[in-house]
Amino acid sequence: MILFKQFKFDSAHFLPNVPEGHKCRGLHGHTYQLTLYFEGKIDEKLGWIMDFSEIKRVVDPIIECIDHKLLNEVEGLENPTCELIAIWLWDKIRLKIPQLSRIKLFETPTSGVIFEGE
Repeated sequence: MILFKQFKFDSAHFLPNVPEGHKCRGLHGHTYQLTLYFEGKIDEKLGWIMDFSEIKRVVDPIIECIDHKLLNEVEGLENPTCELIAIWLWDKIRLKIPQLSRIKLFETPTSGVIFEGE
């Protein structure tokens, strides 16, 4: 069984490594949509894989580190591409919830990444 939980956060960033004149080199912001997927067996007694409120308890403090922040100032996100933000989130969340199996991160309503670890 796979369950998912969604989160939203707003952040500003710029991409320092793109060529001069690229629109993403300037400071701009996004409303990110994050979907986390967790895989496991259903607990026979409880009837669930895990408690949604436990996911929220773990993930909310991580999201607080990047919500309404300039991502370039967050340690590990000096070049905050969507791909690198997804890996940063994966590393922090997977330490606390090993059942994490996939991250889907939308930077815009039509663009994003899926990361399943490596």
